[in-house]
Amino acid sequence: MTYRVLFILGLLFECIGQILLSNGLEFIYAQKPIDFAHWLLLLGVVFLIPQLFSFPEKLFVKIGIPVVLTGIVCIIGMCVLDFVWWSQPNQDVRVEFATHLSKFPSIWKPFITTGPNFLNAGLLLMSVPYFKKSKIGFILVALATLIVFFMRFIPNRLIYAYFIYAIGFSFLLLTNPLRDEH
Repeated sequence: MTYRVLFILGLLFECIGQILLSNGLEFIYAQKPIDFAHWLLLLGVVFLIPQLFSFPEKLFVKIGIPVVLTGIVCIIGMCVLDFVWWSQPNQDVRVEFATHLSKFPSIWKPFITTGPNFLNAGLLLMSVPYFKKSKIGFILVALATLIVFFMRFIPNRLIYAYFIYAIGFSFLLLTNPLRDEH
């Protein structure tokens, strides 16, 4: 049960981190003594890890685990880069650093643009085995994934997505666990 609660707490940390990020770059750079937003994102993904290995041994989970882990690694890398941005003394240095990194697709794509989305795709895959036991939970996870990938027009969509993920996985993990079906 503890890993399940940590997993849901991790999703809520992702949501809170996104709420802080929604306040804008000036707010992020003014955070003291640490960059709370990115620490919440970092802790959030780390809290997901223990539960990954308690999901049922089903095909979609076997595919989903490496996809989620890839997303976790990419989010950790993104947070490290964001900590470096946060630590810079002024906006000119931050822009110079971003411009420099954007010239390296091997850094920019996995850690800034596309890599973190692996987490969302993996969460959907991991929820598939629960469809029969909790259609509501599965539908919520699918809805959150749709919001992430296809509803870019929604302001602060990641706040809603991670909140919906947390509710969806609460249904899946706390009310209808499949752990005994290994």
